[in-house]
Amino acid sequence: MPVLDRERETEQGGGDALPKLPVPTLEDTLDLYLRSLRPLLTEEQYKKTLKIVTQFGGPGGPGELLQSRLLERSENTANWVYDYWLNDMYLANRLALPINSSPVIVFPPQHFRAPIDSQRFAAHLISGMLEYKSLLDTRSLPLDYARGQLAGTPLCMEQYYRLFTSYRLPGPERDTLVAQQSSVMPEPEHIIVACKNQFFVLDVVINFRRLNERDLLTQLDKISKMAESEEERLPPIGLLTSDGRTEWAESRRVLMKESTNRDSLDMIERCLCLVCLDQSTGLDLTDTSRAKLMLHGGGVAKNGGNRWYDKPMQFVIGADGCCGVVCEHSAFEGIVLVQCTEYLLKYMIGSPSKLVRAASVSELPAPRRLRWKCTPEIHKHLSSSAEKLNRQVRNLDMDVHKFHEYGKEFIKKQKMSPDAYIQVALQLAYYKCHGRLVSTYESASIRRFQEGRVENIRSATAEALEFVRAMADLKLSDTEKIDRLRGAINAQTKYTVLAITGKAIDNHLLGLREIAQDLKLEKPEIFKDEAFLISNQFILSTSQVPTTVDMFCCYGPVVPDGYGACYNPQSDHIVFCVSSFRDSPQTCSEEFVRTLEQGLLEMRDLCTRHNAGQHDTNGNPNGKPNEKPNGKPKEETLERPIQSQATRLVGRKPAVLGDVQIPPPQVLVSKAAEKSQVDIQTQTQTTSQGGAKE
Repeated sequence: MPVLDRERETEQGGGDALPKLPVPTLEDTLDLYLRSLRPLLTEEQYKKTLKIVTQFGGPGGPGELLQSRLLERSENTANWVYDYWLNDMYLANRLALPINSSPVIVFPPQHFRAPIDSQRFAAHLISGMLEYKSLLDTRSLPLDYARGQLAGTPLCMEQYYRLFTSYRLPGPERDTLVAQQSSVMPEPEHIIVACKNQFFVLDVVINFRRLNERDLLTQLDKISKMAESEEERLPPIGLLTSDGRTEWAESRRVLMKESTNRDSLDMIERCLCLVCLDQSTGLDLTDTSRAKLMLHGGGVAKNGGNRWYDKPMQFVIGADGCCGVVCEHSAFEGIVLVQCTEYLLKYMIGSPSKLVRAASVSELPAPRRLRWKCTPEIHKHLSSSAEKLNRQVRNLDMDVHKFHEYGKEFIKKQKMSPDAYIQVALQLAYYKCHGRLVSTYESASIRRFQEGRVENIRSATAEALEFVRAMADLKLSDTEKIDRLRGAINAQTKYTVLAITGKAIDNHLLGLREIAQDLKLEKPEIFKDEAFLISNQFILSTSQVPTTVDMFCCYGPVVPDGYGACYNPQSDHIVFCVSSFRDSPQTCSEEFVRTLEQGLLEMRDLCTRHNAGQHDTNGNPNGKPNEKPNGKPKEETLERPIQSQATRLVGRKPAVLGDVQIPPPQVLVSKAAEKSQVDIQTQTQTTSQGGAKE
């Protein structure tokens, strides 16, 4: 399978149709870098870093040479940061894909009355997937345009064309993103169906005819029966893909010694996608439990082996109605995953199931079971992979919470950006729990440029720190607090504009660091500085993933003592998916969610009191703390001292800076009242685990 060829993808929304990603000036980046560090460092740390940064960017400093070489690279490539970013964010990351890297979409729970119902659902979904792929094959997908900030700009479409044609191949030190190319080999015309940890080839085109839904249902039923055979059952090879990338690369190397295994791997690596027919788990399917099951399959005892994590698209259909999509993230961003998934769910509602009898049904060849020859060495690898996956399952601390007090419409009425408002609320929540701010990652699309992926919005601003401190200060008036809130939101919005226009700092600093390595220079001091490690330790990894149907996205934390915080703002509510690790004494997802909700209520009450105070005609002091708009004392304030929140995390110590401590299938999808309008286009993006990019 050839390495991904990006040069040929220059059609709609790509190549010369869009401008190149700019290279920011060195002076601007270093200035913004220092400003981003102020809320995170002690005065002593900052003074040390200021000296290092000044030397780096000064006349004759290493920054001048690296900047000039980066500008040369920009002239000679479509996107100067793409390969650097892809390797740093994903391919060089050695951690296991489930939880650490692969985000998931969780569908609304389905109610399957019998096993055939889940198969009908799968057949209908596969039919929709093939319709969507036909749009991709004919380049008929409508061009995306930016919304919110700088709306109307055309966006690069390249990521869509990797949905069903790419694969992440494990390597001993670095993975490879590979893609099918019709010029080298025929386009794949099969999917892989996983059932009871067994893998089956389901051809979706037979004798030049695409299978209809009745055909697909017939084949899925055959697969379910074949998977029942105890005599034919093979070891759960899919577990190997849940291991660390270096370990999986070694296991794959051993598998490849046998021709039978090579053939099976080839069929999986060249398939369009996986459809995972999961067994019932017996769990109460809450939002939180479904999120966990989608992230890791429930471990070895449930459906943890019924996966192949290297494939970008895995559609999961559980017999108990737990359904969704697992995404290998290196090929595309969350917005592409959401757009595809929403198309499928809307297709399944708007297009009646076509389970009509076809004359050729009885002539269809049976699906083929993939065979494996397992040596004692492979069994040893399987045992190790199973143990590690179960450990991950136990360690994940997930809390999916629907905040119903208000949604984005209330925020818009305050003339504030919903995304910026929620980001400030996340800063407030962390500050309430831990008494400080930490380096925060929020993904922003740079698809306005050729081959654009994402840039980082650094939400832990000096203005955010002023606001969260003000909320704990009972001496300040509401007017002073609202001023600080607006200041924090304005700072967040300004940084967002810098990010989406290619003028933020993270990609630029990464490019400078990698250019130094390419030139085989000694690593500049700025990249060895403690402050650089702290700034890239993303304890808060956040992303807005809005949807127009009833589903949500979630992912795991990206550092051992951090939180993953994915949110989906709707008109009258907000869905928060907060994850952390149980073995960290610093974190607790339930406590973070509880504190986040309290902060959102405080922010709402602050806005409400301020709005009422602006119209106070009774001569009362406007916005005086601890008073209602009519001047009467409040019975109780929602604001609480910071220490009272911190002490609720019993036994949890503040983290040390920089420390890496036949009827149609039933499809339940409720359409949103309106198409999601986001003030700032942001996408889901997990940062590389370990945070510090050395």
